[in-house]
Amino acid sequence: MNFDFQRLQNDFQGLNFNDPGGWPPAPRIAAFAVVLAAVLVAGWLLDWSSQWSTLEQSREKEQQLREGWVSKKRQAVNIDEYRRQLSEINRQLETLVRQLPGKAEMESLLSDINQAGLGRGLQFDFFRPAKDDIKEFYAAVPVQISVTGSYHSLGEFASDIARMPRIVTMKNMVLTAAGTSQGKKAAASDGRLKLDATAETYRYLEQDELAKQQGAKK
Repeated sequence: MNFDFQRLQNDFQGLNFNDPGGWPPAPRIAAFAVVLAAVLVAGWLLDWSSQWSTLEQSREKEQQLREGWVSKKRQAVNIDEYRRQLSEINRQLETLVRQLPGKAEMESLLSDINQAGLGRGLQFDFFRPAKDDIKEFYAAVPVQISVTGSYHSLGEFASDIARMPRIVTMKNMVLTAAGTSQGKKAAASDGRLKLDATAETYRYLEQDELAKQQGAKK
């Protein structure tokens, strides 16, 4: 097929822009294509691009909602198992809480710790309860202790603490040779040791303390 480029060129010459309706077919088609392209570009820049962004965000939100629905459906199907697990957790928590003394029992517990040391023949240099460290539903009660005795007596004392029905942990333990009037050499030959540690026990919060904690959180 032969294409007359000369004729096409002639069609674009001498166009009257005040009368585009009188143009030859080729210029009219070209003008229509340019106007159409300009309209499409303007539409994209002024409106369609923001709508496309909104559409993408809606698709992402739809995916998130679908995943959330699947997760909630799975939970609903297993609701009985979750309730059983929650009941078991609450039971275990109640068991642990029963091992925590209240304020009224703390004096007796501290006395038991002291008696455990005296029962092993240890000498207390000091036994000093510190300020309670209030947590969410319980309080940690640190007790700074310094005791002197033989290596085996100190070990048995630590074992007695671990076997107590109430929860007591030994922290920050430092074991050194006990000082005597003859100095460190005599202390080493005497075989007595000094244990500095923090015996930390725990108690549950009373109702007024729990109310105060909840008020502070709010």
